[in-house]
Amino acid sequence: MTPAARLQAAIELLDEVLGTDRAADGVISAYFRNRRFIGAGDRRSVSEQIWRVLRHRARLAWSLGTDHPSGRLFVAANLVRGEGRSVDAIAGLYSGAKNGPSPLAANEKRMVERVKTRDDTAMPREVKLECPWWLLEKFDAAFGAEADNELAALDSEAALDLRVNTLKATRDEVLANLTAEDLKASSTPLSPLGVRLPARISLGDHAGFRDGLFEVQDEASQLCAQLVDAKPGSKVLDLCAGAGGKTLAIAAAMQNKGQITACDVSVGRLERSKLRLRRAGVHNATLRILEEKDKWIKRQAGTFDRVLVDAPCSGTGAWRRNPDARWHLKPENLENLRNTQDSVLDQGAPLVKLGGRLVYATCSLLPEENTQRAEAFLARHLEFRVVPIKDVWASVLPTSCPTEDAFLTLTPHRYGTDGFFVAVFERIS
Repeated sequence: MTPAARLQAAIELLDEVLGTDRAADGVISAYFRNRRFIGAGDRRSVSEQIWRVLRHRARLAWSLGTDHPSGRLFVAANLVRGEGRSVDAIAGLYSGAKNGPSPLAANEKRMVERVKTRDDTAMPREVKLECPWWLLEKFDAAFGAEADNELAALDSEAALDLRVNTLKATRDEVLANLTAEDLKASSTPLSPLGVRLPARISLGDHAGFRDGLFEVQDEASQLCAQLVDAKPGSKVLDLCAGAGGKTLAIAAAMQNKGQITACDVSVGRLERSKLRLRRAGVHNATLRILEEKDKWIKRQAGTFDRVLVDAPCSGTGAWRRNPDARWHLKPENLENLRNTQDSVLDQGAPLVKLGGRLVYATCSLLPEENTQRAEAFLARHLEFRVVPIKDVWASVLPTSCPTEDAFLTLTPHRYGTDGFFVAVFERIS
């Protein structure tokens, strides 16, 4: 593809992303899946352009002077702010040449020129931090003076974290293999199973990935699975399993002994987990679709040693990977999510046996989804007590626990992980 054709592809794809509530990564994958004639280098170039725009969406729109720029204006503004291109150079790319974008109209050119000259010192704080104003208030309440640092970290690009599958390999073996490929792999500081690559690479054809030696999983998510403290021979329930990332990690911790049941309401998500489980060599996992008023759930009362509730949430802790998600979230969504979180916790509680544990987790950084939900659960369920995170950590992890708080909150600025929350409760009556 010519440079102009790449720009036109980025414009078309960006308009698709902006015109839907679907996650950007899914839209981008579908776009290229339907256009297999686009080569790998061109796909990478187009994708990078899209992700730069999505990561700087508020700043680009503010620089253009409009709340709802088109894809072609976003791409042009990114060429100015992100790549330092001149307006004349951009006009040369927007020339109307074959497969390229049509020429800039007079008003479009004025808007692009404004990007070059607008004074950034006048940029509102919520624009600078790429955060909807109503969420900015919540981050201020949660982090105080550190709110700007946390939001800036959430706007950065995440490293690629891998979790070593201990059913098939050790971390030293995986590190040695990746280092031999000049991939600059390093150990994650908190998770003893984590390997970090400084930049994203395509893993689909990597031998280690195909052979199930490792899975893509952020360090925070790895820690959550380890804090479940599942033992070989235990009976474990992953109540909101999704595509099975934590199920895989828990099964490995159980050494394929005992039973783990992965449940979800989505057939598609559980179907995707089948291949992952097979590739990882997991034999002790059962997949189950949950239906409304599921009788199976009632029959399992008091039978599980561990129940993990990785609840549906706002995903604010994963903005580094899903920068578009911040603009899809609305206040009414948050209220609905809180109700769902309480409901799923209440569903999971009766399933825990006496002396067993319920683990609540979200990839959110908002207290109303995290500490407030945990405290509300304890107020409703006097049969449970909090197990301080430092106590669980000391029993399952060789690294130092990063908090003295009862619950664990990991953040990108403090720990270099996705934002994540974990609370552990023990059934005492």
